[in-house]
Amino acid sequence: MAPSRNRNRSKPLAIGAAVAAAAVLLGVVSYTATKPDGRDSAATAEVSSDPQADVYSELAKLARRDAGDTLAQGRADAPVVLIEYADFKCGYCGKFARDTEPALVKKYVDNGTLRIEWRNFPIFGKESDAAARAAWAAGQQGRFWQFHAAAYADGAKEKGFGDARLKALAEEAGVEDIARFTRDAGSEAAVKAVKKDQEEAYRLGATSTPSFLVNGRPIAGAQPAETFTEAIEAAAETVKTQKAQKTGKTKTGTTGKTDEAAK
Repeated sequence: MAPSRNRNRSKPLAIGAAVAAAAVLLGVVSYTATKPDGRDSAATAEVSSDPQADVYSELAKLARRDAGDTLAQGRADAPVVLIEYADFKCGYCGKFARDTEPALVKKYVDNGTLRIEWRNFPIFGKESDAAARAAWAAGQQGRFWQFHAAAYADGAKEKGFGDARLKALAEEAGVEDIARFTRDAGSEAAVKAVKKDQEEAYRLGATSTPSFLVNGRPIAGAQPAETFTEAIEAAAETVKTQKAQKTGKTKTGTTGKTDEAAK
């Protein structure tokens, strides 16, 4: 993890005033996770536990829930959405991808509880940006997650993300049309897609990778698996409770009308 540059972070999101508070919240969490105090940044990363339900509900709206999103996995209507802002040159992002994410997929994505939405957040220069566009291009042929696995494989980052290396990763990921992959990676559409994700992260106040939102709750850093497990299960329980309350109110309201009409 490393602090990101400050460009574009002054632009406001258009999803509600609560996001201003959330930007400060996520920024503080991200900074605390990476502050230069001489300790392991992953070990000192913090998770927001401030019960600001209004802020979290606003941040939860950032979930796109697009069934056609090739940079996402899991049901579009899953009760919990984990949004990840990450960089392919980030070592801690790789640690999460290798050590934590597969278990989350097996335990929560496969049973319909969780949806994971990827956001490209390149902060380490030209190769980061090139890798982000390449990943997007792989996604255009339905091979994003395979490219993601190849790019985050142990030792992959050290080989760099030059043009030849990105092509090799695409081939490893099973991208069928490499000529199209190359065109797509260099296209204006790829530039716009990456920029959209990157600016979203900056506007939220993210200052490091990886940064996460679990139904709007900010988490910074490659936290232990149990941190994500707790956040996912808490979010799922909250959604379940809210649905039960809503159903109860609906039934009560219907019964009330029926009783009144019977009088």
